[in-house]
Amino acid sequence: MNPTRLYLLRHGEVEASYQRVFGGRIDMELSPHGHSQAVALAKFLERVAFDAIYASPMKRAQQTLAPIARQYLWKPTTLPDLREMDFGVWTGLKWSEVEERHGVSAYQWLEQLEKGAVPEAEKTPQVRARVEACLQSILSECSGKTVAIVCHGGIVRMLLALLLDLPFTKTAAFEIDYASLTVVDHHPGKVDLQLLNFTPWRDHL
Repeated sequence: MNPTRLYLLRHGEVEASYQRVFGGRIDMELSPHGHSQAVALAKFLERVAFDAIYASPMKRAQQTLAPIARQYLWKPTTLPDLREMDFGVWTGLKWSEVEERHGVSAYQWLEQLEKGAVPEAEKTPQVRARVEACLQSILSECSGKTVAIVCHGGIVRMLLALLLDLPFTKTAAFEIDYASLTVVDHHPGKVDLQLLNFTPWRDHL
């Protein structure tokens, strides 16, 4: 039986005012460079025949999806629960501002969320539950097929935590760049990580 091959795609670079910012639920757009990244990513993915594409409803994900989806006659599926996680009071703060106001390094964000230490933020078990429901639905609907999931850095990390049976905090070891692709083969009872954080746009831009 063929594995279900999952392409986990993070959206492209966001507009300048939201770079190095905890954007979360802010529905910002891609920067001009982000749009170029999305086009380069789509060009690379022309060699892949997707049986299904799922995406977050947020603008930055939908704008990244657009050039990928143009080669297909069918419409991708938008799943609201693939939206980025809510960073609570950190939302809209620059990484440096988090340290200044809260005395915490922005690089510790996974640990802080896991501990429930970010006021008003979405709890990690809630994120896990909604993302796992999406993942199980995708695996059920697309068994043995090739699937793209266009979403966000935090959600790619949660998908990897679920697929690889890792604590969410352990995904801090993975770099998940803008407009990157990560490929995972899901077999019954076995998961193979085939590619991590590949950025085809670096060769073109």
